[in-house]
Amino acid sequence: MRFEFATAQRILFGEGVVRELGSLARSYGTRALVVTGSHPARAHSLLELLQGAGVQSTLFSVSGEPTVADAIAGAAAAADSELVVAVGGGSVLDAGKAVAALTTNPGDPFDYLEVIGRAQPLANPSLPLIALPTTAGTGSEVTRNAVLSSPEHRVKVSMRSPSMLPRVALVDPELTYSCPPAVTAATGLDALTQLIEPFVSSRANPLTDALCREALPRAARSLVTAVRQGEQRAARQEMAFASLCGGLALANSGLGAVHGFAGPFGGMYDAPHGAVCAALLPGVCAANVQALRQRAPQHPALQRYAELATLLTGDAAATVEDALDWLQALVAQCEIPPLSAYGFQPEDAAYVVAKAQTASSMKANPILLDDTELTEVLLAAASGSRGGARFQP
Repeated sequence: MRFEFATAQRILFGEGVVRELGSLARSYGTRALVVTGSHPARAHSLLELLQGAGVQSTLFSVSGEPTVADAIAGAAAAADSELVVAVGGGSVLDAGKAVAALTTNPGDPFDYLEVIGRAQPLANPSLPLIALPTTAGTGSEVTRNAVLSSPEHRVKVSMRSPSMLPRVALVDPELTYSCPPAVTAATGLDALTQLIEPFVSSRANPLTDALCREALPRAARSLVTAVRQGEQRAARQEMAFASLCGGLALANSGLGAVHGFAGPFGGMYDAPHGAVCAALLPGVCAANVQALRQRAPQHPALQRYAELATLLTGDAAATVEDALDWLQALVAQCEIPPLSAYGFQPEDAAYVVAKAQTASSMKANPILLDDTELTEVLLAAASGSRGGARFQP
């Protein structure tokens, strides 16, 4: 047994912890760049907290998923800052991490980008970052990478370094209460994916297993409620916790083929990351199970999928097939659109599969899926085909 576990320097979780932002920020300096989404006015109350603690702030907003150009512009805006505060969904948090890294590591960002760049280590530690998620989805507040889009390469890739882990993750479920149903569904299914993939990962370890086992039932019983009854505080808290655990797990055990697809797909089409993961999740799980049964019937991941059935359904007698049906039903209940809704055409499959095969997330999938298997998964997710379910989420 040998593994590493790395995460944010501090994690504060619970309703109301956001009100500690001012004093926490002040401990890192008096000049902050505040990275927000496309509606910076929503951060007004946070700016007041910073001001009250004697921290001057400059706003930098990111519209949609961040690009390499966004990260460069953010680093320029942060030139005189002593810390970065990122408040928003996973895209905003990733932008904040990239900005904090590039501010102290000037030069060509492609030196540090994976797949399309040179993937060199950062020479200098990032600026201190405080991350405040407003969705229960990506777990980016406790991960060491930032996903950036490169439009000219038609792909999304990561910049990665241990120093990119936030100094503080402020996870306050109150910040998710106003999240609309469609966003709650997509980000919640991303959180679920980021618990399932590390649990069956080839790099799973006992510590991430414990996190997944604790969080999977919480997400399974709370996601639909959070989507349909957004004001239900208990469901929002459960999903915020599940998302946090997913971030902790993926950062230390890796992901799998769902996220292997999601990066290339998101770089080619204007599609929300969480919704893409959601559409792919049932098919990838089914393909993994089939491949394991055919080529590695003694593989421990098969037992993980069997355990997953109970964790998701709450039924000790549930089978792997029940788990697959449950996932299909959940995606349908959350009204996740098929991948064809974003402009994907069957003739694009070969290109997407080729890109996915080179993605870093593919390395931790429990078994190597060949091009034919991946193409079948992609086309099924594009058509939106759904199976029946004995278990309803």
